[in-house]
Amino acid sequence: MEAAAASVARSSIGLHSHRPVLFSVYSGPDFIRFGTKSLLPIKHYSSVSNPKPRHRRKGFGSRRCMVVRASSSSESSRSMDPIAPLQLESPVGQFLSQILISHPHLVPAAVEQQLEQLQTDRDAEKHEEASASGTELVLYRRIAEVKANERRKALEEILYALVVQKFMDANVSLIPSITPSSSDSSGRVDTWLSQDENLEQLHSSEAYEMIQNHLALILGNRLGDSTSVAQISKLRVGQVYAASVMYGYFLKRVDQRFQLEKSMKILPDASDVEESGIQQVVGDVTPTGAEGSHEALSSHPEVSSFSGGVSPGGFGHGIKASRLRTYVMSFDGETLQRYATIRSKEAVSIIEKHTEALFGRPEIVVTPQGTVDSSNDVQIKISFAGLKRLVLEAVTFGSFLWDVESYVDSRYHFVMN
Repeated sequence: MEAAAASVARSSIGLHSHRPVLFSVYSGPDFIRFGTKSLLPIKHYSSVSNPKPRHRRKGFGSRRCMVVRASSSSESSRSMDPIAPLQLESPVGQFLSQILISHPHLVPAAVEQQLEQLQTDRDAEKHEEASASGTELVLYRRIAEVKANERRKALEEILYALVVQKFMDANVSLIPSITPSSSDSSGRVDTWLSQDENLEQLHSSEAYEMIQNHLALILGNRLGDSTSVAQISKLRVGQVYAASVMYGYFLKRVDQRFQLEKSMKILPDASDVEESGIQQVVGDVTPTGAEGSHEALSSHPEVSSFSGGVSPGGFGHGIKASRLRTYVMSFDGETLQRYATIRSKEAVSIIEKHTEALFGRPEIVVTPQGTVDSSNDVQIKISFAGLKRLVLEAVTFGSFLWDVESYVDSRYHFVMN
């Protein structure tokens, strides 16, 4: 189920995006598991320990609307380190970046102010186009197209700023761009603090059970290994990160419905859902195609364990039963596909840009035979604890993205489905 859902989500990115998706996840035979049960090719190195920070959690923020002005004071420039790997470029994005640094509690109010302005601009353009005629109409449409692209860019960066603010409210620092640390003689990239406890508490107990399954299918028997260091393909880690963001988006969407039905005491009887039906549901929504084709291989990293491809245990190996998982398995194929689809182009673009900002833009060379030449792929050294932290952050990023997309759409409608 996790495989099929995220596979459909990946497919939706391909449909909506006008840019190549470099961080789609491949589940072909070149994916080798840690030991025999994980999804990334590695070389083992030494050990490392990770301290844990204190935990603090807050809500999303106030909906009150007020006028907020950007600050250029020394307070807003004290921090030289970026608070997120993706640097915002539009005037609206740069304005929100300043607010995030200097007065993060004012971000919701600043966002509402910007959304009101975007709505005003959109309404004004519709009125101008309706009153135009002849050659003026062609000119107005061209101007409207340019302005619509500017609004879309601003909207993307508003969504991203809100996701970053939610991490700040949870007292979780986003992982910076992945580069070897000059302060670590071994060349490890994961010099950030472990914040697993903070990240775990941002999900419901039922959702976290499924996140644990997700981690187990990626890390295998290395899930509890917090000391070993491995050498891994940077591109493949980036692909797993992007797929985990999409998985978190899907998981928050279905968990929201689950929690609502649970509170209303209308959940379906779990005994009516047979575990044997999981394979049928997955089969209904897993992409099909010629073996070895890009379309057939591009999917969530968990797809191999569902199809019995990589995992020696066959279908469902390493996946524990959970109440939420059983609930999702009661969905028909069409509902499951709808829930696994990312709803807006803006959200798709954020996932792509954030992942590229985190891991860099890889050099992808396709051979005349149609295969991907990975000879220029960069190898990084990272601990298994660092990999777990990356996946937990990615799933949480996707969960937050669902939240803020819904929040913004309720004030400035842009989600088409």
